[in-house]
Amino acid sequence: MELRGKVALVTGAARGIGRAIALKLAAEGVHIAAADLSSGDPSIPYELSGERELNETIALVEKHGVQGVAIAADVTRNADVERTIRETEEKLGRLDILVNNAGVVAAIPVAMMPEELWDRLMAVNVKGVFLCCKAAIPALTRQGEGRIINISSIAGKTGRAGVAAYCASKFAVIGFTQALAEELGPLNITVNAICPGFLRTHMWDKVLDAAVAMRLNVEEAKAYESFVAANTYLKRDQPPEDIGDTTVFLCRSDNITGIALNVAGGAEVH
Repeated sequence: MELRGKVALVTGAARGIGRAIALKLAAEGVHIAAADLSSGDPSIPYELSGERELNETIALVEKHGVQGVAIAADVTRNADVERTIRETEEKLGRLDILVNNAGVVAAIPVAMMPEELWDRLMAVNVKGVFLCCKAAIPALTRQGEGRIINISSIAGKTGRAGVAAYCASKFAVIGFTQALAEELGPLNITVNAICPGFLRTHMWDKVLDAAVAMRLNVEEAKAYESFVAANTYLKRDQPPEDIGDTTVFLCRSDNITGIALNVAGGAEVH
């Protein structure tokens, strides 16, 4: 796929991995619709992004000389998702690439997991991917080719204690990706997943640092570096820009579909 002049919708684009993906695509000449919540989510035990950060992403996108559109949306609500696809086509003229990046995490043992929190993780991480894909398929089909990239995790390949709900949701994303790749292959739409490893994002800082520190019996300030060094072949973490580069690669690739590609420094090799 020639990327210049194409249009991508990136969910969860206000910061972190989503922002990095949007900026890497913009650098290739792709116009960007960036979707995210307009405010936080009281059901999630850490601060989520909001309108200010989403607008910052658009300002950075437009520095690459492409168009950017900010769309406030909750991917768990079908009406929001359908409006997001409609606004993308109305304001940017088309849709060629969908990146399902919106996601949340919780680090709580199963015995202590509130049912409502489990439901919210599944709603954002799994239902959100389903709703966005379903709504985007007609728009992608109209272009005669398309790309869907779902952000899973290495936690979607190997389950880990303390993050069972997150792991279950990311396993589901990989299975969904494989099935949808077969469904959409005849329409010339590729569907792939990216499985990030260890990234120093807001999600890690606010949720996983404390859990890892307790598991490793180290100071919280040293937890991230200790964990990365102990669990990656390359002894280093993966910045969000790595996920952006991988997204660009998969968007360009005409004959890669149905895969779940690790970007994890050797932390996961299956």
